[in-house]
Amino acid sequence: MPDAGHALRVAALRLLARREYSRAELKARLAAAGPQEELDSVLDALQAERLLSDQRYASERVAARAVRYGNARLKQELRQHGISDDDIAAALPEGGDEAARCRAVWAKKFGRLPSDAAEHGRQLRFLQYRGFSGEAIRGVMRGAEE
Repeated sequence: MPDAGHALRVAALRLLARREYSRAELKARLAAAGPQEELDSVLDALQAERLLSDQRYASERVAARAVRYGNARLKQELRQHGISDDDIAAALPEGGDEAARCRAVWAKKFGRLPSDAAEHGRQLRFLQYRGFSGEAIRGVMRGAEE
């Protein structure tokens, strides 16, 4: 079945031409396009040719989303896309300083320290939802580092 392998490769390259995909994500997209063994061999060949790279995908995903999200959220998203912990650990530093990103997100959304406990809780929950660490959030909420 060389035709099935060729068709899978063409379909994979069409997807990869638009954006980076993780191996697991690409495998899920192409699962119905051909036999599982053939799909695995095509993905292995693409990885050997460096056309498919989980590390490159993780780096690009972190670079694109680090502006709005903290490290915990980025780790969770990358794990959901099948990225290994080693690739995640290598990609996260490319996002920059988490405390500075947290301050920028907070300043864009709120711009001023909370005046009461309800507002404090609202700002805290917003930053937690965005995946910022407790240390980064505390730094922002204390008003440190103007």
